[in-house]
Amino acid sequence: MKKRWLAALLAVQTFAMPCFAGELPEGWFRAGSSPSSYKMELVQNEGVPAPSVVIASKEDLEIEGFGTVMQNFYPKSYLGKRVKLTAWVKAEDVADWAGVWMRVDGENRKVLAFDNMFGRHIKGTSDWTEYTIVLDVDKAASNLAYGVLLSGEGTVYIDKFNFTLVDDSVPVTGKKRVLEDGPKNTSF
Repeated sequence: MKKRWLAALLAVQTFAMPCFAGELPEGWFRAGSSPSSYKMELVQNEGVPAPSVVIASKEDLEIEGFGTVMQNFYPKSYLGKRVKLTAWVKAEDVADWAGVWMRVDGENRKVLAFDNMFGRHIKGTSDWTEYTIVLDVDKAASNLAYGVLLSGEGTVYIDKFNFTLVDDSVPVTGKKRVLEDGPKNTSF
């Protein structure tokens, strides 16, 4: 019963919060290596669920780097558990790549687990598709960050993020950081 209540509480996160044109819903922010190269805002366009968030490359700029719409939070309810993040994305003319991403951070911003779909990225034009990230959240995690990124020219629409707890039968999609027992390759 407790797991059902937690899953319902943490379930679908859509962009239903009212905001002004050009803004992002409360809790969301722009980031990336070049966020100023992208328009990132809540939109209500024909052909997309209203409202949705868009990341679109700015036509008057040469695009370098990536932009992301993201959130982060303390993962208290997920510590020591396997978490599945799903999000719906629609792509238009994505020239380089786009992806849903999730990162688990530990003390001093040390990355404990990460997946940004780089090896199975979104490219070109596609209708609304649900994408999945699965990561283990270490008991020592202090932050969970997630969002969608766009690298290069194109447009992605984003909606309906959902977090669920899954068991070990669901494989992780990303990498867990493994520290070596000692230094390697100290002489070149």
